[in-house]
Amino acid sequence: MNTKSNLFRLIREIFSFFPVKMPLSIFLILFSAAINTFPSIFIQKIIALIENTSPSVSWAEISVNVVRLLVILAGFYVLSLSATIITGQLGAEITQGVLMRLRKKMFDRMQNLPLKFFDTKAHGDIMSTYTNDIDSLRQMVSQGIPQMLTALITVIAILSIMLYFSLWLTLVTLTGIFAMIIITKKVGGRSARNFRAQQKNTGELEGFAEEMMNGQKVVKVFCHEDDSIKDFEALNTKLFTESEKANKRANTLGPILNNVGNILYVVTALAGGVLILSGVPNLSISGLPMSISVAIPFLNMTKQFAMNINQLSMQLNSIVSGLAGTGRIFALIDAEREIDDGKIILNDDDAKGSIEISHVNFGYDENVRVLHDITLTAKPGQKTALVGSTGAGKTTIANLIPRFYDVDEGEILYDGVNIMDINKASLRKNLGIVLQDTNLFTGSVLENIRYGNLDASDEECMNAAKLVSADEFISRLPEGYNTMLTGNGANLSQGQRQLIAIARAAVANPVVMILDEATSSIDTRTESLVQKGMDALMKGRTVFVIAHRLSTVRNSDLILVMEHGEIIERGTHEELIALQGRYYKLYTGAFELS
Repeated sequence: MNTKSNLFRLIREIFSFFPVKMPLSIFLILFSAAINTFPSIFIQKIIALIENTSPSVSWAEISVNVVRLLVILAGFYVLSLSATIITGQLGAEITQGVLMRLRKKMFDRMQNLPLKFFDTKAHGDIMSTYTNDIDSLRQMVSQGIPQMLTALITVIAILSIMLYFSLWLTLVTLTGIFAMIIITKKVGGRSARNFRAQQKNTGELEGFAEEMMNGQKVVKVFCHEDDSIKDFEALNTKLFTESEKANKRANTLGPILNNVGNILYVVTALAGGVLILSGVPNLSISGLPMSISVAIPFLNMTKQFAMNINQLSMQLNSIVSGLAGTGRIFALIDAEREIDDGKIILNDDDAKGSIEISHVNFGYDENVRVLHDITLTAKPGQKTALVGSTGAGKTTIANLIPRFYDVDEGEILYDGVNIMDINKASLRKNLGIVLQDTNLFTGSVLENIRYGNLDASDEECMNAAKLVSADEFISRLPEGYNTMLTGNGANLSQGQRQLIAIARAAVANPVVMILDEATSSIDTRTESLVQKGMDALMKGRTVFVIAHRLSTVRNSDLILVMEHGEIIERGTHEELIALQGRYYKLYTGAFELS
């Protein structure tokens, strides 16, 4: 979507949010801007009054008329002040209201985006949309657009008054204005490109910084501090270069236009003097002759005209920067949402948990296939283990069952129904997943466990923790189950965080469980405690276990050995040991998993 489309769309959005207050605010801006052009008219009338008054008229009479005009002008200024105050109040409400609604739209859309979106976008870049781009939009809506609108209306009003007073002097003024427009186009156009690049580079820099913060331990372990600094400096220098160019050009534009305005003022004064002295007939709508009463107000209008042209050019940078941010905001709002064409709603009470995968082929990239003709059947209550080297495709299967990704070929059936026909929310409600990477949210331990089932009582959450042997360490925390967790549970060990995640899955009480390296972060002693709880948790459920520790899968009903996206062996532990193939070598240590 181009810049013009973004602007029109933003205007439509604002009017849809504030259908009454926005038109009222615009009217008050126009009213205040129009009043600001009145002084030139009153100056002309006062000078003309003095210039054309008969010598027999006393100064007292002249003063009365002058005071009357000044009182009327003061009345207009009071109205203008009132309009400006109301506009400021409305502007604050509209600006913050627009930002609030757009942030909500972004977050609502983000919750409905497919995982692929987050896998291919730097998280810091996405966060930059909520912070940097929103701030650029704030400046544009609160300052850029109102000030640009005020300047534009003022320019149009002054031009109309100029034409009313004198065509000759208007032409002189317009000559200078054309020069200002050309300069603005040349210098402002270049700075606009730099401001757009600045927005993009800011997102890239914040994305890199976020990655480095999340991976700080890895950076230190492999001594990549210097390389990280170099990469950051490269991105930082790129942002600096574009920002420097943008602001240098923007800062150069103002002084140039100010001086062009000053030169225009002098030229207009000279032109007015020459026209008066030479007696050239004045061409105007008013029919007034060329005189001091026309020339002096014209000088004031010329100065005001040039100042507002300068104001327009200055706000151009704010508008461009804001529209660049708006484009990124709309890009997030318009991102293709997760497709859910499933209509079938599973009945929780009737769900058996039978999973059948038939001739499935899949690749995260359409040109690179990850799974090749995968076929397996997991009967209700059966424990199925997936083992194999890293990259064999185990986790990919775990991603396909809850439809985090959709298969390219083949089908997956849940209780005999193709999961493509099942509503995703209904499908996922009947699945419990414990991932290797644990995510805990800001809140108490109890709230994090309840995340698996928001309707669960405190007692149910505690029972789930006891079931998976998490109660012991939770009870030792400073405030027990009410202990607050922050920073993804940074105040807990990795094993403790994983136990809370397992308890979260337990309280969800799903028919099907997927355990993707669920005990990989738990030490051997803790694992022995958890295994009892896990066995109780898995009882009566259809379970998929992905594990590197083969000791955790030996009691599985079916073990599938995977390699390069294919199932190369299948059977029970005893059957695979008797086969003396890859599983036998893995189990006896003749071949190690990588």
